[in-house]
Amino acid sequence: MTVFETPLFKSLMNIPAMSRIRRNHGLEHATLHILSKNHPGVNLAGHSDARGFWLLGEVQIDEVQDAIEEALRRMRSGEHDLAVHQNCGTNFVTAGSLAGLAAGVAMLGGGRSTRDKVERLPMAMAFATIALILGQPLGSLLQEHVTTSGHPGELEVTEIVASRRGGVRAYRVTTRG
Repeated sequence: MTVFETPLFKSLMNIPAMSRIRRNHGLEHATLHILSKNHPGVNLAGHSDARGFWLLGEVQIDEVQDAIEEALRRMRSGEHDLAVHQNCGTNFVTAGSLAGLAAGVAMLGGGRSTRDKVERLPMAMAFATIALILGQPLGSLLQEHVTTSGHPGELEVTEIVASRRGGVRAYRVTTRG
């Protein structure tokens, strides 16, 4: 049994606020997958919370609505992997944290002088590189089990509001359920 299969872990992930954030995050990612496929080369981003999510990018509101509807349909039909996205902040935080920790460990015992620290740099860079390599699959695993959910349940969109944020087209997607 993995930690993700334990009753305690499952109960934590099903706390109502946590569950909503995870399902909104999964829907955000699924929507980004679909929009990216329909608009290759267009920069898109998102951010989720318990009330819904933000989408940023130069796409039209009807395209956002269509992508959300397709995302919900596909996830409810079993395409739960749409909730995991390679450019998720979870991946970046995981890889960056591991790399920083690994570099810090490599510097332990290196002495106090600048020369001692410089001599440790190759080892710190090697440790950080290994940590970055390991961080990629770990970040995806954390997305799948912790920060997103590919099971939207009764989640539904109640409103999509278009605006501009710093010159970028933005959409606030509000959900319930």
